[in-house]
Amino acid sequence: MFHAASTGAAAAVTETLELMVAVRPTFHPPALFGPRDRRRRSAPPTTLGSIDMVIRHHRSLAGRADIVQKSPPLFLERPGAVPDAQIPQLDLRRLGASPAERTEFLAELRDAAHRAGFFYLTGHGIEAALLSELIDVSHRFFGLAEHDKLAVEMVNSPHFRGYNRVAWERTRGLQDWREQIDIGAEQSAAALSPDSPAWLRLRGPNQWPAALPELRPIVLRWQTAAAGALTRLLRAFSLALGQDAEVLTPLVVGDPHLLVKLIRYPGREVADSDQGVGAHKDSGLLTLLLQDEQGGLQVEVDGAWIDVPPRPDTLVVNIGELLELASDGYLRATLDRVMTPPAGRERISVAFFLGAPLDLTVPLLDLPPQLAAQAHGPEQDPNNPLFRQVGENYLKGRLRSHPDVARRHYADLIGRDTGEMGAKTTGRDCRPASRPATARSSP
Repeated sequence: MFHAASTGAAAAVTETLELMVAVRPTFHPPALFGPRDRRRRSAPPTTLGSIDMVIRHHRSLAGRADIVQKSPPLFLERPGAVPDAQIPQLDLRRLGASPAERTEFLAELRDAAHRAGFFYLTGHGIEAALLSELIDVSHRFFGLAEHDKLAVEMVNSPHFRGYNRVAWERTRGLQDWREQIDIGAEQSAAALSPDSPAWLRLRGPNQWPAALPELRPIVLRWQTAAAGALTRLLRAFSLALGQDAEVLTPLVVGDPHLLVKLIRYPGREVADSDQGVGAHKDSGLLTLLLQDEQGGLQVEVDGAWIDVPPRPDTLVVNIGELLELASDGYLRATLDRVMTPPAGRERISVAFFLGAPLDLTVPLLDLPPQLAAQAHGPEQDPNNPLFRQVGENYLKGRLRSHPDVARRHYADLIGRDTGEMGAKTTGRDCRPASRPATARSSP
């Protein structure tokens, strides 16, 4: 049984934060704080110094379980979610409706993404038969013999592709009670040189289980369909933010970073932790989630945890960190988590994460004055710095979530000079295509 106050947890937090320092970029995000979550408004700006202080603090906790137990309750305690709060539901077909209906849809989309960062989606165009196949093939994968799953274990992949056993992944240094397989775009490994940025190692092939050959075509069909739906939705967000429909297109053309997760949350008796997956933000642009009938997903809105139960014929969309950065915090990459099912039950979900090419730098959109007045900058959380360089933002999350992969394939980053790393992680600058003269540069 995992204990949140264990020495191992404190050591894991220290190790993953050290890796985060090693890959931090050279820019300094703006020290602006939105009014929506006052608990984090006192956090210092995300600078190298502040992250170093966090590392020193967590290093001092190693072996002191009593102090770890006094960590902020946002990530270690599990207050009950608001049972009757509603997450908006939107129909993507309204984007192609009459001008009046389209305008109303864009206003509702903008409000949902600004207020909650989460919503249910219908009219997405993905066939119900494919969604049913996904749930079925997920059950079959997780039902494979242990040795068949371990044959594609993630620790063998420097690209963070493959299978993770229950409690093998961590969120905020604590074990997640789930097993999963991560599958990206079909691509070859990048040609690396001594001067290659560390995030270039994220590019590489998938690991497919030989014992379940039908997994590959089903997952790739889902990847294509989900990417199409979210790319259409991304254009809607551009319009909702008062931009040209194609202003964010450069973020998804070429070789965007795509990720599929098949996830199983086994039930257990709640003892020291009911963490299926801990409170976190997604590091990409948009996430599309398929749930089975078992609940457990929750999102934090205005300091309260709200249930996001399964609804028939819907998928769940949430905003990622890259859109939060592009909109100067107007769009919210909201914290979400999953609670462990009760003993004798399990939860299956399939997530698709739409990202941007690893070598891009996220632009800062020039919002209309009425929206800019409500954009208070990306959230500043010293435990989760947001990086505009896309590859760095992805690598940050991967390293801290999978310390076993980090130790085997990224050990050279620990203790590296941060100035040297920053000099080697500069990516392409991605300016909005329609407004090159007015788009602001990264702070």
